Amino acid sequence: MDAQGFAFIRAVEMRELLDEVGAIDDWKAFAESWNDLAVDTYMADQGRYRRRRYAVYSAAKQGAIERCAHQPHYQSLDYNPLHGGIERWFEPISEAVGRADSLRTVLRFARRCFAQRAEAVANWHIEVHQFRIEAGPDHPGQPTPEGKHRDGVDFVLVLMINRHNIASGTTAIHALDGSELGAFTLTEPFDAALVDDHRVYHAVTPVEAVDATQPSYRDVLVVTFRAEDNAQR
Repeated sequence: MDAQGFAFIRAVEMRELLDEVGAIDDWKAFAESWNDLAVDTYMADQGRYRRRRYAVYSAAKQGAIERCAHQPHYQSLDYNPLHGGIERWFEPISEAVGRADSLRTVLRFARRCFAQRAEAVANWHIEVHQFRIEAGPDHPGQPTPEGKHRDGVDFVLVLMINRHNIASGTTAIHALDGSELGAFTLTEPFDAALVDDHRVYHAVTPVEAVDATQPSYRDVLVVTFRAEDNAQR
């Protein structure tokens, strides 16, 4: 991540990193909670292929990571020309999922990782997104309908939860001048991508159903970290 502004971590290594900071014994139930996401009704293309839930947390360098009151997700049009410029009120992550050991362990890992790269930050604003992108028999699912973009934060973690009956979904990373730095596909549970949002753009190719007669989806957890004293972007 330090060399080019991103890193792809394979599942085996990611499991080891998570084990260093906490338990993931409830992972099965945590992953199954993606079956209870709400349709994202803010899609500019009127699509109904994205489901999600959302929560905000706050954390200092050390100590507890606290869940905040439910609030809207906001990005400026500079960072999200399709869906930015408005407050988007997504359904909240359930209380049970918000307390899950697996989620708390992921957040502790991310804080440790990102704090090492931003030692001056005293407090973090953390946004957590459960995403399911569905592919239909006659349409692909769009993980990033806005295309190549930045999120307007400091750091991003994308963690694969599950893939079912889909092809593609390749993540491409681009330098600020638009040149491609790398590409990889999150295929296994615990495969992860780390992104320095100041240094690179990212995008994910559409996902397509392998068997059009069966459900097809891509489940990921996206966690963003922003210094709490930075203005929302």
